[in-house]
Amino acid sequence: MRHSVAPSRMSQAASQVTNAVAMTRLLEKKKEYDAVAALERVTTLFVNRIEGLADDCEVMADAGQVHGQVLEQWQNMFRILDLFLANRQQHGVDDSAVVESAPGERLVRIPLDELQVDATNPSRGAQ
Repeated sequence: MRHSVAPSRMSQAASQVTNAVAMTRLLEKKKEYDAVAALERVTTLFVNRIEGLADDCEVMADAGQVHGQVLEQWQNMFRILDLFLANRQQHGVDDSAVVESAPGERLVRIPLDELQVDATNPSRGAQ
């Protein structure tokens, strides 16, 4: 006597359908995992860029502070120059006289008005 093979065939068909459903679900979960992993990579890159921008902003803030300190010193420099010119006028120093200073240092007057005229009139500069 032979046993019937029909019931075993039904269970194999049901397990194949279950396997197909499980594989489909596994592929969906794998796609979801890949998307989350890609999102994490992109987020890490975004964070790195934002940190770079923050570093650049800190550098610019430091540069702004230095710039402010330099601008603050200009007022003192002009005050010192005014004192120097006033002292020079009190002592009657001739503007055309060259005053010897420390070795390697010399104040030189550059005639900017003449240079500007020469630049606007090239034929005059060739004379």
